[in-house]
Amino acid sequence: MSQPNTANWIRLGLLALPLYGLLTFWTTLDLQPNPSTDYEAWARYVSTNYYVLMHLLGSILGLVFAIFGVFSLGAYLGNGRTGRLGLVAMVITVVANALFLPIGGVSTFAAPEVGQAYLAGIEEFAQMDPSFTVYAQGATFVLAILLLFVGNVLLGAAVWRSGTLPKCAGAIWVASALLLYPLGIVIAMTITGSTPRTGLVSALLVVISGGWIAWSVMSRGASREGAEAQPRVR
Repeated sequence: MSQPNTANWIRLGLLALPLYGLLTFWTTLDLQPNPSTDYEAWARYVSTNYYVLMHLLGSILGLVFAIFGVFSLGAYLGNGRTGRLGLVAMVITVVANALFLPIGGVSTFAAPEVGQAYLAGIEEFAQMDPSFTVYAQGATFVLAILLLFVGNVLLGAAVWRSGTLPKCAGAIWVASALLLYPLGIVIAMTITGSTPRTGLVSALLVVISGGWIAWSVMSRGASREGAEAQPRVR
């Protein structure tokens, strides 16, 4: 029985990184209204079929691509000089993305029902006191954001120090994490209630960095395979 070519699987998995960036870019094109200042506008925003499809195909599928891509990047880095750092960063980032999946499910499937109930005249939804579930969700959200920021910064550092991947791709990856988390989601949580335009820039940086990393690995593999295919001169 032939063994699977893990190198090809890693190259294929790395393509998930720019795809994750593209899907994240799509989800940040339309800014979500702040429910704290305009609950009706928020309710109308989340009650559309487009909102559900955008979160299902953009946010949730994007997280799935992120997990596959980070796994592949960690596997690639694991055999290099930054193997330990890359594997630690992979574990942290994958755990954080997994924690984010149920939160994405709530946003995708529960928020539209709440919005429709409010628009139907059940305005008590906007005045409900927070329950333990809300606090638990909030704590999970904060933990996931913290781990995502730390994990992605470490991933970028591992790419920078790898010696085989473009250093600038690692720097761009770190910059995308800074823009998305401290300068994006944290600002949304504490000030605006809606992700700033830094999220768009961050997503584009993920596309650039992830695409650069994937292209670098694929071209390196293609060059090696081409060299191995050449007959040896004696």
